[in-house]
Amino acid sequence: MNQCRTWYWVALALSLSASTGRCAVLPALQDGALGLYNPAEMRLADGACKDCRVLPQASWYFPDDLIAVPGATAPLAGFSPTDAAQRDVRLWAARADGEELRALPTLIWLGSSQVIPRATLAEDGRHLTTEEGQTLDFAVTPKIPTNLSYYDATSQHFYAGRPLRLRGEVQQGEAGGQQFVARTLWPLDFSLPDTLPLRPLEAGESLQSLVRAEGGGAKSPYAARVLWERSSGQKREWADKAVLGVMLNGAQGDDDEAHGGHFGIVTGRYRADGDWSRWLVNNFYNLDSYSEKGIVAAVTPMDKYLMDLNNGQSFYRPSYLLVAVLRKERTAQQYQAAINRVYNHLYRHDFVYSHAKANCSGISVDTFRSLGWNLPERGSGGQLKAIAAYFYVAATSGSLGDARKIYDYLTAETTRLYPAAAFDAMGEDLLNLAQGRAARPLSALEQQLGDDLEALLYVHIPQIPSSRAFGLAPVYSFDEYMGQAPADRSQWKIVPTEPRPFPDALRDGLALQHEQPALVPLPVGGAGLGLMVAVVGVKRRLGKRGKKPREAAKGA
Repeated sequence: MNQCRTWYWVALALSLSASTGRCAVLPALQDGALGLYNPAEMRLADGACKDCRVLPQASWYFPDDLIAVPGATAPLAGFSPTDAAQRDVRLWAARADGEELRALPTLIWLGSSQVIPRATLAEDGRHLTTEEGQTLDFAVTPKIPTNLSYYDATSQHFYAGRPLRLRGEVQQGEAGGQQFVARTLWPLDFSLPDTLPLRPLEAGESLQSLVRAEGGGAKSPYAARVLWERSSGQKREWADKAVLGVMLNGAQGDDDEAHGGHFGIVTGRYRADGDWSRWLVNNFYNLDSYSEKGIVAAVTPMDKYLMDLNNGQSFYRPSYLLVAVLRKERTAQQYQAAINRVYNHLYRHDFVYSHAKANCSGISVDTFRSLGWNLPERGSGGQLKAIAAYFYVAATSGSLGDARKIYDYLTAETTRLYPAAAFDAMGEDLLNLAQGRAARPLSALEQQLGDDLEALLYVHIPQIPSSRAFGLAPVYSFDEYMGQAPADRSQWKIVPTEPRPFPDALRDGLALQHEQPALVPLPVGGAGLGLMVAVVGVKRRLGKRGKKPREAAKGA
């Protein structure tokens, strides 16, 4: 029964498993691999832990929430205190050895201490029946007051009767019995079996058309297909092989600041049973404001990332996933080890999350480019458009700050700015690398990735019915964004957030050296100066023309 023990609920686990010899409820770190990592190298703690090997800047964000942290002897991801994040990644990648590639992140955000590997929710939503035949009262974790995307009767109807994997806590119920309070509900029929059909992109079909189908497919059923595989027609041997995933989340249906969607890179191992709930998502969010759903930037298990009742992306928008099955784990391992270092810089505030310059897609794409995946760029909105938009916004809003933001958006390279553009570019390039069609000299990492690709899967994840409006497909450009949002900005639906000031006492090194960008970018200043010179010139010419008739009259 050793696998059933937990540090605070041994008696319950024993009682639930007495009749079958198996555990109905498992400790969170005895439930199988987390991504590429062995949870035996980790321990469960919270941010208040005093003897944990966690950056103090990172633990500050999880004062009373459960995290998995490296054990006493596990290798731990480091960082260079003098180098910017991406320079650190480039220098590290040139010398990284096996031990550094295995290094764990400073933390993995779990949120719950227990897992039920398989159970069914009753139609009334009040009871769970586990695979072992045990019955538990069922409840859901309390709603965050600001969260608009919560579990409701439609959610209960969706989950009832289907096989579920749950994260949460066994607690004392109101009637005196034990109940499982769920924080995460993962539908096990959202599966990736090795029997998926091979369906390459057809003529007229593209990754964009898959994402845009049925307006983004928030109400469409879960679906998965194999877009390409190296050994077509042969028996698939994917079990335990590493995966590298590209996650795209759609637009929110009732937030006009969120039409761009969201983005993350995924690592893990393929399971023979098709369960991908334990893969890890590298989830980047703005640390300097409180998310209305309680989301904090962190390495996070897939089930929590998509299906957490408060934080889960699937409760307020559809999602799309590309999965590269790899013959060797090296590329997935390199990326995860590199992004662990980037998280250290982010938590320390060596750089600041920025929606235009360093957002979820930009940080992810930059890290891959630093490692050597030279993902083809797709340009920007254009300098002339950006300058014109700057003057327009400055004149209509009276805010140079707002004008600078629109300028930064329009001059950002689109695969760094728009999650959908990054998803599309990565998917297209993965297919080209797999089929030897990349029209450029390949770096060592690109050759490695192309050689290791065994299959590429596409997964459509619908929105879970909830109290939130159904979402849409994400936009791919600024023009599309503005076409989807109301023309009158005062009519925009916006979900407000509160600032979360970072303590000065936790700042050091690069976090003390930030410079605010100029409110007037140099090209805008140059254009403004040129315009002023032109206006003055025109006035002078008009003045000279106006003097001639008067001078002639005077002479007469």
